[in-house]
Amino acid sequence: MNTDIALQTKAAFDFIEKLYLETSYLVKEIEGILYEEEERFVIGRPSGYHVSFRTSLGLETNNVKFWFPKKFGVFFVPEEETKLKGGQTFTPVRDDLKLIYLKVLFNDSKERVPTIFSGVLYDIWKRQSDKTHKFEHLMGPIQYKDDRIFANGEAVSYEDPTLRLKGKFLKNHLFEMTNSQALVEKIVNPTLDLYRNLNP
Repeated sequence: MNTDIALQTKAAFDFIEKLYLETSYLVKEIEGILYEEEERFVIGRPSGYHVSFRTSLGLETNNVKFWFPKKFGVFFVPEEETKLKGGQTFTPVRDDLKLIYLKVLFNDSKERVPTIFSGVLYDIWKRQSDKTHKFEHLMGPIQYKDDRIFANGEAVSYEDPTLRLKGKFLKNHLFEMTNSQALVEKIVNPTLDLYRNLNP
């Protein structure tokens, strides 16, 4: 057995696990800060308290790259604009809906380093094909169509026969978020400014 390769493999998995863990703390800290704001933002829960990402268990070559998440998204919405029931939120899609969206890229061909996009999604439209018609149902399609929706980076203007989204985003490097002050100054406050000054 090649001991060096075994040790390198363990170190690689340990690093990824630590990266995921630290990022979960970062998201929870953002969640806590946003809840203290006047809008009392809560984290969206499409199917429980977790992030949304595209994944695969397929053995086909083109599916193997999705075995573990390289990017994910979460959203935050004012508490009065959603309902929590059975561990899930219910956020109706309506004309004036706008929300804070956070996207973390651990590994992406367009970005040199792990990156966080934070901003506002608005002008949201979804084809009424089900009874619930809630934003949470869009989190899967957003992850699946991520490369097309966020093709222009900080500016989002996407439309297809089933979905329309617009958005404005800020970009920061994940590894620059070394403390709470950096998080507030580089992500939370600028993103709140975008949210509060945007009138869809």
